[in-house]
Amino acid sequence: MKFIEMLLERTILLSRWLLAPLYLALIAVLILFTVKAVQEAVHLFQIILGVSETDLVLSVLGLIDMVLVANLLVMVILSSYETFVSALDTTGDQEKPSWLGKIDAATIKIKLAVAIVAISSIHLLKAFMTAPPQNGDQPLWNNHLFWLVVIHLTFVVSALGMAVVDRIAFAQHRSH
Repeated sequence: MKFIEMLLERTILLSRWLLAPLYLALIAVLILFTVKAVQEAVHLFQIILGVSETDLVLSVLGLIDMVLVANLLVMVILSSYETFVSALDTTGDQEKPSWLGKIDAATIKIKLAVAIVAISSIHLLKAFMTAPPQNGDQPLWNNHLFWLVVIHLTFVVSALGMAVVDRIAFAQHRSH
């Protein structure tokens, strides 16, 4: 019976390595974001003389959006791997971000929520900048903008709620 228990525990412990292919998939997506960002920058340089200031700002916001998502991917990949799979072994010249090893699962969730709020903010700003001008007979808010604001506010409230719950739930653990 002890052998079966040991085998079961070893299998459960080793199952964490099933996460590794998921992290590799996220790395592949990060590569795609890099390719797309370079493509967008090259395109912007090609059209810069004929583009309006608004279109330039929208393009820059799109690049910032991609950077925020890419940062989010890196944070999730590195911190989740170290938290759930194995400690990252950095030796010699290999750099290790200073924040790595200091982030737990709750912190990852809060940082994820904050990044989603930032990304939502950019999308909302882009929607306002590209909204058609209002005529006197049209309502100030169109249905699309209204729902974008509602969704954004939902993200904001959710992020704040997670931060408050984290602070309340883990306040005792952090004070020791």
